[in-house]
Amino acid sequence: MSVDERLVELGLDPEPTQAPDVRIGLSARARSWAWFHRRSIAIVTPLLVLGAVVQHSNLSRWPAPFDDEGTYVAQGWAVQVHHRLAHYTYWYDHPPLGWIQLALWNWPQAVLGRSTHAITDGRNAMVIASVVSAALVYVLARRLGLGRPAAAGALVIFTLCPLALAQHRMVLLDNIAVPWLLAALVLAVSPRRSLWAAGAAGVCAGVAVLSKETFLLLTPVVAWQLWRHADRKTRSFCLTAFGVALGMLVVAYPLYALLKGELIPGAGHVSLVDAVRFQLFDRSSSGSVLDHASGSRATVETWLALDPWLLFGGLAVGGYAFFSKSMRSLRPLALALVILVLAMLRGGYLPGPFVIGALPFAALLVAGLGDAMARTFSSRSASPQLRFGAGLTTVALLLSLVVVGPNWLHHDRQLLGTNDAQPTWDAEGWVAQHVPRTERIIVDDTMWLDLVRQGFDEHTGVVWFFKLDSTNNLDPSVAQQLPNGWHEFNFIVSTPYLRRSLVEMPGGLQPVRDALKSSRVVATFGAGDNTVEVRAIDPQGPRP
Repeated sequence: MSVDERLVELGLDPEPTQAPDVRIGLSARARSWAWFHRRSIAIVTPLLVLGAVVQHSNLSRWPAPFDDEGTYVAQGWAVQVHHRLAHYTYWYDHPPLGWIQLALWNWPQAVLGRSTHAITDGRNAMVIASVVSAALVYVLARRLGLGRPAAAGALVIFTLCPLALAQHRMVLLDNIAVPWLLAALVLAVSPRRSLWAAGAAGVCAGVAVLSKETFLLLTPVVAWQLWRHADRKTRSFCLTAFGVALGMLVVAYPLYALLKGELIPGAGHVSLVDAVRFQLFDRSSSGSVLDHASGSRATVETWLALDPWLLFGGLAVGGYAFFSKSMRSLRPLALALVILVLAMLRGGYLPGPFVIGALPFAALLVAGLGDAMARTFSSRSASPQLRFGAGLTTVALLLSLVVVGPNWLHHDRQLLGTNDAQPTWDAEGWVAQHVPRTERIIVDDTMWLDLVRQGFDEHTGVVWFFKLDSTNNLDPSVAQQLPNGWHEFNFIVSTPYLRRSLVEMPGGLQPVRDALKSSRVVATFGAGDNTVEVRAIDPQGPRP
């Protein structure tokens, strides 16, 4: 008697010739996933809601809008409305994927209802990016071995420290790139260690680079994390999949320029090579961070004025992580901070948003130290000396929390009660109400798109002041339409950013200087350095 016949005799089914269909429906998978992660969901959900509420509070009033924000929302509008990469000539100053993503936000924003100001709409998108980044910080912490309390602590630090609160709400390409970089790291430490996850990590890293090119510096961090986590048998395949996916995306940028005939310099057109040379070599240096009188030092001091604790704490813990066995899983994150610090120390131009890329790594390292000390202190296998040292470190961290927590709360309350944007919005409202649509106005990019939506001509009715200076901006379309330069205009709006640009570019922006000299104030809003003036240009002013 065969085995199958014997099973039938006993009332049992014989072994099937084919494997049973064990596929689970999507809803069942979702329920299973939610049940498995129920504790983390219960922790993360209220923290993300709190972070979103805090980030959205006072969104349109603080901080004051500045030119980069206006530029990116206007470029996103150009993508959506005109299917172009910029509202003026696109000159490859940054890869365009960042504001292309911003343009995608404009469709749901139109359904939900636009605010009065385009920058506020863009900041709403930044709140979403911040919440996604915070969730990914928690997931990354858990996948790196941190306990739930430490992972939640990293999320809170990343979301609510004053420096993060100030930077995350602004319409900046760095804020768009950060969630993609964090997603790449999360995929690099996927528990499945699959080839698919490695390739997806490369895609996410590529999107981060094409959103903000400086994130190319951090791709080795993702590669190292993937190398450490991948199975030895498939490590080379995973790194290859990561590199190919990343390379195929990044190479699309110069390929686009090549197909447009704008890769190398030439007469009458912009070029990617010119833009890269400007960003790396020709752009005015802000000096060394070690020089007390430099612009770079002033930028760093503005960061430290908001929050010195997180940056110094992250650097200190990062140095410790390279030598501590209990924190070896966080060494790639420490490398990220080292790379960013070295980039700062090299000199050149240091932009204010540069610190955004360091915030998730600093938060994870500080939380990781607390987790490592707690594990060491509670471990029975640890030596008494190690446990004693871990206990002292834990006490020091708790005492730091007692000092830092109230300081952060004070700064957050102060920042959320500030209204720095009102002079800009008041000046914009005055122009929309009192200036005929046939008049021409010189503005900065913070109000360009709002005035276009108010009915001013987008080509010659309202013009970004940088585009008047043909010596520094290759945009022949403006010069062709306005052959008499600033003499074609009736008004100029003097904002803090415009005046600061005149100081930072002593040999440039001469048409703007001439327009200001030949104008008189007709309306003033705000006071001190935050003053915004609407000035009427004298058509009889001096001509070149």
